[in-house]
Amino acid sequence: MSGKLKEIKLRIGAVKDTQQITKAMKMVSASKLKRAQDAIKQVRPYSEKLNEVLGNIVTGLDDDISLSLAKERKVERVLVVLLTSDRGLCGAFNANLIKRAKGLIDEKYKDLADSGNISLMTIGKKGYDFFRKKVDFVNDEFVESIAKPTFAKNATIAELIIEAFEANEFDRVEVIYSKFKNAAVQDFSVEQFLPIQVNAKAAEGASNNDFVYEPNRANILEDLVPRILKTYFHTMVLDNVASEHGARMTSMDNATSNCDELVNDLTILYNRARQAAITTELTEIVSGAAALEAS
Repeated sequence: MSGKLKEIKLRIGAVKDTQQITKAMKMVSASKLKRAQDAIKQVRPYSEKLNEVLGNIVTGLDDDISLSLAKERKVERVLVVLLTSDRGLCGAFNANLIKRAKGLIDEKYKDLADSGNISLMTIGKKGYDFFRKKVDFVNDEFVESIAKPTFAKNATIAELIIEAFEANEFDRVEVIYSKFKNAAVQDFSVEQFLPIQVNAKAAEGASNNDFVYEPNRANILEDLVPRILKTYFHTMVLDNVASEHGARMTSMDNATSNCDELVNDLTILYNRARQAAITTELTEIVSGAAALEAS
């Protein structure tokens, strides 16, 4: 019985040690989430307004001016950009993103995947580690770019994507990421990055806008549209990073609560085993005393 008590006591100690780790990770994730939230809150209004301006520009283009980044082409080659995290311990965050990517490739672009006309750009180690063992069209150039994201780094990636689209290397670019809502809720989204799509709201407001371009409309659009797309891509990366920290904080909070429950269960088991040992010892003492009296 003493061996069983020692084993339970060791298990309680191990669970408490694990709980200290999960508590520390929760605090670290909470701190990182606060910084990520501040970053996305600062850039999101700016990005949304730029996207609205972009929609108005594309919708209001005259016939004499064409925008190559908004031109729809027959979809023969597709680039899928998958944003995940570099580390785990964030619940089903990465699994859900990978699931969306698999669903997009297997259902929407199955024929292109079978013919080798699809490319997967993974930003984040978890997505790369999963797909590199399963498919042969994974681009590993920007695997670690999700760590400590900066506008300069994200703008470089967006610029390469834009250049590839303009060079007809791809006819469509889709981005899979998690749009940040709050620490407990992630919105796993698939959004078309190129060619530029115009939403209904932008199309409705385009007729009410009469932009004056100085000095030259074509030159301004050539410079402005890529800048807006780079900001849009940067916003998606920041959304994904904030969602990652929120998911990890929630996961570590749940793990800490589970440790509490496990410690309580093990403590009850320990007390019961201890009480059984005491009862057994008392029974042996009483039986021994009774035997001595009888002799």
